Amino acid sequence: MLSNGVIARLQAAKELAREAGAKALDLHRGRTTLDVISKGPQDRVTEADRAVEDLIRDGLADRFSGDAFLGEESGASAGELDRHEGIWVVDPIDGTDCFVFGIPSWCISIAWLHRGQMTVGVIYDAIHDEMFAAARGHGAFLNDRPITASSATDTSGGLIGIGYSSRVSPAATLAAMQRLMEAGGMFHRCGSGALSLAWVAAGRLVGYFEPHINSWDCLAGLLLVREAGGWTNDFLAGDGLTRGNPAIASAPGLIDHIKFVSGLVPAGAGPADGVGAPA
Repeated sequence: MLSNGVIARLQAAKELAREAGAKALDLHRGRTTLDVISKGPQDRVTEADRAVEDLIRDGLADRFSGDAFLGEESGASAGELDRHEGIWVVDPIDGTDCFVFGIPSWCISIAWLHRGQMTVGVIYDAIHDEMFAAARGHGAFLNDRPITASSATDTSGGLIGIGYSSRVSPAATLAAMQRLMEAGGMFHRCGSGALSLAWVAAGRLVGYFEPHINSWDCLAGLLLVREAGGWTNDFLAGDGLTRGNPAIASAPGLIDHIKFVSGLVPAGAGPADGVGAPA
């Protein structure tokens, strides 16, 4: 049974994600007039990101004034995350490049941590009106219907999402792609790590790997995967909340394969060791 506090936060996250999605969708339709600022290589922010984050942050503050907030655009106040048992982690528009260029592959991502554990995760794809939601121990849902990770047992059984980060060497991403294709698989990149993880939870992708990703991009999606019966790495280890980490997610029958693709197995391990390659 979910506690009243978790139920209230799950419902609030869904309500605010839908409200934020409607606002983002309006701004997306008028995107040619938006101010776009570069934060670094392949890293943009628009006035839409900031407006949507303000909406979510203010809505959460009104409902749960005792919780901390960590947003992609506004960050968190110094020391704030250490003083609260509950922390909201929000990406107002994950997939900003897709948003800016008119590609229908972006979403709103809202996660809530309680005492350091991922407890609520909501991802809303406003373009397609798809609401992915999960609470720890309660399962994962798409538009209120249960979802489960893929039943695939080898890399040829579906597509594996691979994300790119300019914070690591391109070689890390290219090596993962090579390992995957040599093992008989194929990669997919949609431009949104959060949405890719939601698709793993829904069985549309069989796994996901990104060599470095920030917490606001992935915490909601990682919880969705776990609650859908999949596996993920321990993203929060080593201060992943504020520094980021690799993100790795898998259907339950592909854990060793995804570890192999990501490079988490020892050097030299491969098909001969029964790890990562189709039988």
